[in-house]
Amino acid sequence: MRVTGAGTWEVPRSVLADTVLERVTAAYAAAADPTRAATARAYMKGVAPFLGIPTPERRALSRTVLQGTPRPDETDCTAVALRCWQLPEREYHYFAVDYLRRHVGRCSSGFLPVARHLVTTVSWWDTVDALAAHVVGGLVAADPELTADMDAWIVDDDLWVARTALLHQLRYKERTDTERLFAYCLRQSGHPDFFIRKAIGWCLREYAKTDPEAVRAFLARERGRFAPLSVREALKNIGA
Repeated sequence: MRVTGAGTWEVPRSVLADTVLERVTAAYAAAADPTRAATARAYMKGVAPFLGIPTPERRALSRTVLQGTPRPDETDCTAVALRCWQLPEREYHYFAVDYLRRHVGRCSSGFLPVARHLVTTVSWWDTVDALAAHVVGGLVAADPELTADMDAWIVDDDLWVARTALLHQLRYKERTDTERLFAYCLRQSGHPDFFIRKAIGWCLREYAKTDPEAVRAFLARERGRFAPLSVREALKNIGA
């Protein structure tokens, strides 16, 4: 796995990826609905073209596509993800995200640069959030040394990278590094972008399901540093 001189990823060879891509492109193309595609593209602010396959139908197709295929290794995961990301239609990106969510446990910490590439390419919340919580979060949970990378990501100029750092602990519950979570929120508290402000509120709200008093106490001390949107989202289920 490496970046070429042109700044694009060299996709590793994978017989499994050959099979998966052949199947998924045939299945998804046959299910395309141009009317739904136009609606989906408008809803997602034109981030990418769509095939127009509703999520339940798409996931049913995906199960058929993957039926009988072996469990992948890290090279296979990389090849499937990068090849899906090279296709323009968004449903192929969703397929890759679902595939990685299922198999992230088979990837080492060395997969993190690939995850970052996916986060920063054709970026929008619909893929970034799942990659953050389920792929990057899974990698960091398996290798705590990757928290150093998250410390770098939270101050990255790319807002989607910073959003990923904020959200990577979203499913950690009792395993949450509370000090790091709060520090990340404070580090980005003055960010002007909606997606960062929303992410701050979301990760605090999610952690409040585990420790509501910690979140209340944190906001009691630091509320003035956050945008109203972040505070509203954080307190949505626990009150002021």
